[in-house]
Amino acid sequence: MRFLKREGVFCRTCALASFRDMQADTMVMGWWGPLSVLITPFTLLSNLGALSGIRRIPEPAAPGFRPPLDPGKPVFKRPAGILALIPLGLLGLAVFAFTALLLVGLVAGAGDRADRPTLTAGSCARNDAAWPEQDLEPESCDSSDAELRVTAPANGSCPAGDYLAHLEYSEDGSTSLCLRPLKR
Repeated sequence: MRFLKREGVFCRTCALASFRDMQADTMVMGWWGPLSVLITPFTLLSNLGALSGIRRIPEPAAPGFRPPLDPGKPVFKRPAGILALIPLGLLGLAVFAFTALLLVGLVAGAGDRADRPTLTAGSCARNDAAWPEQDLEPESCDSSDAELRVTAPANGSCPAGDYLAHLEYSEDGSTSLCLRPLKR
């Protein structure tokens, strides 16, 4: 990875020619390192600041001691610019896919949390799965289906013979609860 800069006194036409050459080179050669994949898009965008400065330079009024450079084709009409659309498109696709998956996960996670029953200390529950799996459902303590009494852990741990409920069954999703088997 390297950062190049051309300094000097340029007319508008010569500055535009230099900008287009360097931007096209960056679009082709800027992607070939692990960090460069992440840095190149920001470099390309920051170079647009230089382009706005170039556009403020007045057109040359009279030729100097040598003719101005040919600015050539715009960057995206050059082979290098067209080739650069591949990594730019892949990067855009990756950002879009990451954002979409993040949003889907947040929406699905919020819906999953809303469907999960919550338990509180003093209530009763039944487990519809075989231990150690937990598929807990709240149950009235008077019901014959109640298998477990929910208690708060003493000193941060459950007494011997009690089970520890998964955190998702607590009201806030982060409080530990103990499950004491009911004697029947």
